[in-house]
Amino acid sequence: MDEHNGWLDRTLTVSQLCRSLKDLFDDVGLVRVEGELSQFTAHRSGHWYFTLRDAQAVLSCVMFRGLNQYVRRPPQVGDRVTVTGSLDLYAPQGKLNLLVRALESAGEGDLAARKEALKRKLAAEGLFDQARKRPIPVLPRAIGVATSPTGAAFQDILKVLGRRFPGLTVYLAPCRVQGDSAPAEVAAAIDLLNAHGRSDVLIIGRGGGSAEDLAAFDSEAVARAVFRSQIPVVSAVGHEVDVSIADLVADLRAATPSHAAELVVPEREGLLMALDELDERQRQAMARLLRRRREQLAALRPRHPAERIARDRQRLRVASQRLPLALQATLQRRRAALDLAGRQLQALSPDRVLERGYAVLLKDGAAVVDTDQLQAGDRLQARLHRGRATLSVQAVEG
Repeated sequence: MDEHNGWLDRTLTVSQLCRSLKDLFDDVGLVRVEGELSQFTAHRSGHWYFTLRDAQAVLSCVMFRGLNQYVRRPPQVGDRVTVTGSLDLYAPQGKLNLLVRALESAGEGDLAARKEALKRKLAAEGLFDQARKRPIPVLPRAIGVATSPTGAAFQDILKVLGRRFPGLTVYLAPCRVQGDSAPAEVAAAIDLLNAHGRSDVLIIGRGGGSAEDLAAFDSEAVARAVFRSQIPVVSAVGHEVDVSIADLVADLRAATPSHAAELVVPEREGLLMALDELDERQRQAMARLLRRRREQLAALRPRHPAERIARDRQRLRVASQRLPLALQATLQRRRAALDLAGRQLQALSPDRVLERGYAVLLKDGAAVVDTDQLQAGDRLQARLHRGRATLSVQAVEG
């Protein structure tokens, strides 16, 4: 406490003191506390408020909704529990609380540690490998069940199977699912169903419970029995939040026994509807195929002479109707081409050149185009736009 003697050098407000205490609690970090639970309240907000006590002291605890949802079952007054959390001072009331992050039955921590050690061992041996897991039959002829004959789990399985697929054969290998003898009995039941050999899939499991209640399905004996099973195994142990070692080894995990029954058999009515739909689709496909074949056959069948004559007459009528239109269109194209050629020819006519004042010189009837054709004294004819003239060459220049 020497390091805090400096607090006496000044006067603190209540808030300052509370903040300093919260800093001290933060330095403490997480703590693990065991005690008897009392005054438990599950608030409508979802938070849990309770106290832990022993013979000499009482500690207020709070476990918020986001954390208590992972507790397997709500604790009850009088339970001996172990909690993990951090200290907190609620300043408005000056109240010390333990903010609980994890809660388990006293001694459950040792059980969890043993479970984790076994999981590491079996994982190293390959018992959890996804590659070795087998598919569940689509429609099993018979289902084997390893569970207690008096438990609710077996009745739930029968109820679901009876609703989804009435008349399906179920073989029960009765065994204890809780207590010291449960691991050996469950393993023996799995072996018995394999030796019997008439089941296409096995369901093993029980309803929910505490970690101690589910301990049989976290045992090495049951894990190895599931692993050596020649029949695909569906594990249905506890509630959805419980993941047992048997769940990890099994070919398929179900959240509950009822869920397991839903997974191993399809709904009979759904299958019948699917079959009806397939039958109707097959009928429609066959009808379309027959219709196409009839059309192809009709196209290959020789036509009656009267049909051919009627068809040819129809073609002749169509051709006679189209012929005048085709002739008219051809004449129009020819006239347009002729008009264009005439305009082009007229544009090239010498008369058009002569109109602009030019003349054509002729010597002995041939056009003069070069001075080499002329000599002084030659007489030439000049053709003008209008009329002709006789000319005499006086001189020639090259």
